[in-house]
This record gives sequence, C-alpha cells and structure tokens, in this order.
Amino acid sequence: MSETTPPNAGRPGTESASSSSPSSPATPPEPPTAASPPPVPPLPVLDPAAGQGEPGATGIVTTSNATDTPSAAARAATDALESASAVAPAAPPGTTLEGDAAQARTTAAAETAAQEHAAQSARERAVPGAPPPGFGAPPDFDSPRPPPASSVAQTQPAYLRQNDSAWSVLGRTIAARARQLFDRAGQRITQRTLRIGVSARIFHPEPGARGLRGKTLQYLEESVAHWVMSRDVMVFMIPTVGHQGMLHPSNIRLRDYAKHLDGLLLQGGADVSPQTYAASDMRPEWPGDRVRDMYELELLYEFVESGKPVLGICRGCQLINVAFGGTLYQDIATEVPTAGVHVSEFYDQHRHAVRFPDGSSLASMFPGRREAIVNSIHHQAVRTLGRDLNIEAVSASDGLIEAVRYRRAPFVVGVQWHPEFHRAGGQELLDCTPLLDTFLRAARETRF
Repeated sequence: MSETTPPNAGRPGTESASSSSPSSPATPPEPPTAASPPPVPPLPVLDPAAGQGEPGATGIVTTSNATDTPSAAARAATDALESASAVAPAAPPGTTLEGDAAQARTTAAAETAAQEHAAQSARERAVPGAPPPGFGAPPDFDSPRPPPASSVAQTQPAYLRQNDSAWSVLGRTIAARARQLFDRAGQRITQRTLRIGVSARIFHPEPGARGLRGKTLQYLEESVAHWVMSRDVMVFMIPTVGHQGMLHPSNIRLRDYAKHLDGLLLQGGADVSPQTYAASDMRPEWPGDRVRDMYELELLYEFVESGKPVLGICRGCQLINVAFGGTLYQDIATEVPTAGVHVSEFYDQHRHAVRFPDGSSLASMFPGRREAIVNSIHHQAVRTLGRDLNIEAVSASDGLIEAVRYRRAPFVVGVQWHPEFHRAGGQELLDCTPLLDTFLRAARETRF
C-alpha cells in the first residue's frame, strides 16, 4: 500500500497528528461512539502458476491485482470477518448502551455481508455443465461449431464434367446401375455357400445291447459328408420329426428343412420295407426299416415339391423308385438266380461294370464313356420301374437297373453304387465328381 495510517487514527478521544497544533483552540471531547472496524488489507493469494519459471519466486499475489476464483473469494470474506473481530478494539470503560448497540449492529452487518459474499460465490460456482470440484475443467461452451448444412453453398457434383451432356450423364448412370445389379447377383451365386441336407440313418435299440441302452441313434456315414464337403459345401443331417413318440415335441416339419436347404442327399443303409411297396416279407430277417421309409418318403416329397435337387445313393435309389410307384427285388440271389454277384464279404471292395444307355444324363456327365467300373454293396434292386422314371445305368453282366432319374424335375437321380467310396477304391473305379458337380449346380440354379 502507498499510504500509512497512524496507530491512533480513528480512535475515539484521540487527535490525529495533523490537528494537534498549539494555535488551535481546545474543543470539548465528543462522547465516545462505537468503534468501526479498520479497513481490511488485501489478502495474499497463492498463484500456482507463479514461481514455476524463476528460482526464488514465492508465487504469492495480492487480491488487488489477481483475479479471484469463487473459492478464493469465499476464503477472503471469511478471513476478513475474523480479522475484523481480532483488530476491533475493546470498548473503553464507561461506554454507553448506545455504543454497545451500535457496535453490535456493525458486527452483525459485517457477518451478513460475509454470508452474502459466500452465498454469491456458491451461486457462481454452480454453473450448468460444470464438473464437480476435482474432476477437471468445465466444458468450453464458446468453442466454434460447424455451420448448418443449409448455410453451405450448393455446388455442382464432382462427377459431372463441364462438357457433360444429358445423354452422357444418363448413360453413365445406367451403366453404374447395371454393374451394381450384376455384382449383387454374382455375390449371391458365388459367395453364399450351398447347404445340403443328408437324410439320417437310424439305429433302433436292440435287446441286450450295451452302451446307449434303449436309445435310438440317428447318424450319417462320414464318407458321405466328406464327399459333399469336398466341393466346399455345408452338410446338415436332417433328423426325424413329428409329434408321435417324441420325448420333446416340436413344430418343426420336414418342409422347413426343404425350404431352408438347397438340396437333399439320401444315403444308404437298411433295406426298404416290403410293406412300403405293398409286398409281403419274403424272409423274416429282411423286414426293412419302415420308420425310415416313411421319414425319407416325406422328405423326398417336400424337396421335389420345392423344386430342390435330390441325389439318392444305394438305398436312396431304391426309395426314389418306390416313391413313384415302383417295386423291388427283396433279394437278388433268390429272385434272379442268373444275376451276377452284387454283394460279397469284401463289402465296398467288390465291384462290377455298368453301362450308360444312349441319351441318358449319366452318358452326358461322362462323355466318351459307355461303361464304367463301380462298387456294389446291395442285395436288393429295382424290379418294376416307377412312373416318369428313366433308366440311367444298368449292370453290364445281367441288365439289372443301376441308376434312375425322375424326368419331371430338374435333378432327381438315384445310383445303386456308393460314389463316396470310389476315391479310396483306386483309379479303376469311376470318378463320380461330375455327378456331384451336376447335383450342386442344380442346387445353385434352383436356389434363386
């Protein structure tokens, strides 16, 4: 501060140094009044930013030349009240009641002012959007914002040229749209993986069997799955469905599988029951699998009705014939004594030759070949051909039907041999990859 105040200045009954001259007449002393608090000197405030760059700097500034934060202002008001209470002199003896009352009013006014100052500081701190103390700086609401879209000047599209005519713009638009459509079609055809369903083999519980006692198994032979998957196709085994006899009934039907899958493969297995084609059992040990017959006949019907391709293997070929009204030899050796051997103890290593009739689809799949070597693992065969079926292959030694095709559908073919076993059988056996590719091609074409 630039000025000093005498120690007795402002005290009742005391003259200042400038007024006590000998020539001045003495005046009677005035009655004592209530003491007013002396002016409060500016309080020092710590500046955390000061003194960081210079050695010896204390980082202290006064409130007269520093910008008070709300918390600093509140502390200053509180300290001022305490200083006023400490500096204010006690009333001398003989002070009147009026002086005491005035002093009390002055003290109350100072307290009220301090409280109002603290409340104002609290209101200043409660800024909308400000974070709580110690949680970083408040957001900057004055930062520049991007202009609205309506204020941006509309410019000519970058793809237009200065010399573009209406016809050239139209031509490029049509070409771009055509490329987009062709790209979408190509992606659907080439990128989506085919999903082929395979009918389940059924293992019925046998008395005294160990393991899963009394449980029915549904499964597929792995060579079938691997053969189809070799063309990067997803394989799904289709279980039996229905309410009767199911421990956990479901509303899912076989038509749902026909709707969501792209094709059906009927794998081999147990004999077709004679009851399925209205015949009686020739021998009790050949009852067939009536449960599987009903399941696969419904499955075949749903896929044919959906226009999806079907490939039958061994039993699957016989089932296709029965589905369209054909019948079977229950045992070739018994009913056709002159026939060649079609099943032996060598299982899939047993083989014989087949012929492709002229004009058959198999002849077109294997151009330049009229005969081929295939495996043979069946003791039953097609007897009477079903309606709307064509013969696709016959046994070279006895003329028994070895393959059929339903001519009223894009692809419903059955072969009596097991093409999934041919790769492991050596170079002599027919490579059935063209048969698989034709089946999968039909699945792609009927998918859209």
